[in-house]
Amino acid sequence: MSQVPGAGRVSGTAWYALALVALSNAMSLLDRNILAILAPHIKADLKIGDAEMGLLYGTVFALFYALFSLPLGRLSDGWIRTRILSISILFWSLASGLAAFANGFAVLIISRLGVGIGEGATSPAGTSLLFDYFPKHRRGLVMGTIAASIAVGLGLSNVIGGVAANFWDTRYPTVDVAPLGLHGWQFAFLVASAPGLLLAILLWFLKEPRRGAMDGIETPPDPAPFKASFTLLGSVTPGVNFLTLAARGATGRNWMASFGFIAVVVVAMTAMVYLTSSFSPRPGLDFGGVSINPHLLQWGVMGFGAVVIFNLLQGLSLTDRPTFALIVRSPSVMIAMAVGALQTVINYGVMAFTPTFIMTVYGESQAATAVKFGTLSLLIGVPGPMIAGPLADWFDRSMPGRGRVWLTLFALGVSPLVGIWTYMAADVGSFYTRFVLYSVILTCWIPPLYSLLYGLVLPRMRGIAASSYLIVSTIFGVGIGPYQVGMVSDATGGDLRVAILSTNWVAIPIVILLLVLAARVRKDEALMLERARAAGEPI
Repeated sequence: MSQVPGAGRVSGTAWYALALVALSNAMSLLDRNILAILAPHIKADLKIGDAEMGLLYGTVFALFYALFSLPLGRLSDGWIRTRILSISILFWSLASGLAAFANGFAVLIISRLGVGIGEGATSPAGTSLLFDYFPKHRRGLVMGTIAASIAVGLGLSNVIGGVAANFWDTRYPTVDVAPLGLHGWQFAFLVASAPGLLLAILLWFLKEPRRGAMDGIETPPDPAPFKASFTLLGSVTPGVNFLTLAARGATGRNWMASFGFIAVVVVAMTAMVYLTSSFSPRPGLDFGGVSINPHLLQWGVMGFGAVVIFNLLQGLSLTDRPTFALIVRSPSVMIAMAVGALQTVINYGVMAFTPTFIMTVYGESQAATAVKFGTLSLLIGVPGPMIAGPLADWFDRSMPGRGRVWLTLFALGVSPLVGIWTYMAADVGSFYTRFVLYSVILTCWIPPLYSLLYGLVLPRMRGIAASSYLIVSTIFGVGIGPYQVGMVSDATGGDLRVAILSTNWVAIPIVILLLVLAARVRKDEALMLERARAAGEPI
C-alpha cells in the first residue's frame, strides 16, 4: 500500500473542512440536547413525566437516527459527502423548528424523529470526509476537534435553550399575549434551528476530496450510490428485509436465522415491558385518542432496533463480504463498538437530566442553570478532547495500537468514580467545581477510540462502519440511557441523584472489554488487509 505524493500534507481547505464538520456536529448536539434544559417546562405544559422525556430525548430519536444513518452512511461511501451533509443539516434544522408548534406529545415525537433522520448523516459523512483530508498521524487531532465540537454543542444547547426560553417567558408572561401563542420553550426551538440553515449553504460549496487518496487506496467512483443506499435501507427494515432476502437468493439457513432472531427479540422485549411496567408504572401516552403504554413504546423501539442490527450484519454477509469480514470478524472492531455503546448509556443518561437535576436538587432557576451549566459545559468540554486527540496520536506512535486503548481505559475507568463524587456534592458550588474535573476526564475517550475504530477498516468502508457503530451505540446507548434515568427517577419519587448515578453500572463491562482490546488490537491491525483480500477485496 503506497502513499500518493503529498498525502502527508494538510491543506488550508482541510482545516476549513474540519471547521465546518465540527460546526455540523455542534449544531447536531445543539438541536438534539436542547430538550434537557427545556424539560421542566415541557413536562408542565404537556403533563408528562421523566420517563416520557427519556423516550423523547433517547428512544424516539435513537430509532430513526440509527436506522437512517445506515443508508446515509452507505451513500457517504459513494456520493458527494459535502452535499449529503448540507441536505441533512437543512432537513434536521427544519424538523427541530417544527417542535416550536407542538401542542402535544405526538408533534414532539414527529419533530424528534425528523431530527434523528437528518442527523443520521453527520458522523458517517463527516468522518469519511475528514479522513480523506487528513493523514493518519493527524486523525487523533481530527477526532479530538470533533469531540470538542460535541461538547460545544451540548453547552450551547443549555445556554441558547435556557436563555431564549427565559427571555420569551419574561417578555410574554402568558401565551395569550405572545406572538403565535408560543411558550418560551417553543420559541427556543426556533432559535436553535436557525444556525443550521447558514451552515447548510457553506457545506454545499465545500470541495470534495479524492476518496482514499490520503491512504494510498484510491477508490473508484460508485456507479449507483443511491440505489445501493435504498437497497440497504430495505434490507435492514424489518418486514421489508424479507423481500431483499428473497431477491438475493437467501439460503434456508438465512431464513431460519432471521425468523429465529425475531422470535427471540419478541419474547425478550415482552418480558422487559412487563418488568419495567412493574418497576415504574406510567399512564398511557395519547396518540390521536389511542393510549399506548410508554414502556411498550420503549421496548418496541429497542426490539425493532435489534432486528435492524441483525438484518444489517446478515445483509453484509450476503452482499459485501470484505466489509463483513473487517467489521464483524474483527474482534477489535466489535469490542470498540461495544465499549462506545456502553459508554453512551452513561453520557446521554447523565446529560439528559443534569440540568433538571441542578434545578430540582439545588433550586437553581432555569436561566441561572442555562448560563452557568451551559457555559461550563461549553468551556470545559473542549480541553479534554483537544488534549486527548494529540495525546492519542502520541500514544499510538509510542505504543502502536495499544496506546489509544490505554488512554481510553484511563478515561472510562476513572470517570465513573469522579462522577459519583460529583453528583453527591452538597451544594451547587461544589457540584460545579467537581463537574469541571468530571467533564475533562469523561471527554477524553472519543478521540483515541474513534481513531482506532475507523483505522481498522478500509477507506471505502468508513461510512458504513461509522453507521454500524452509530446504530449500535444509538439504539443501546442513547435509547436506554435517558430512558433508564427517567424510569428510575419516576420509580423513586423523582430522586434524580440516584437515577443519574444508576447508569454507572456499565463501567465494569467497559473496563473488562478494554483490557481484552488492549491484548487484541495489534493482531487485528496486522490482519486487516489479509482479511479483506481473503473476502474478495481487490487490493
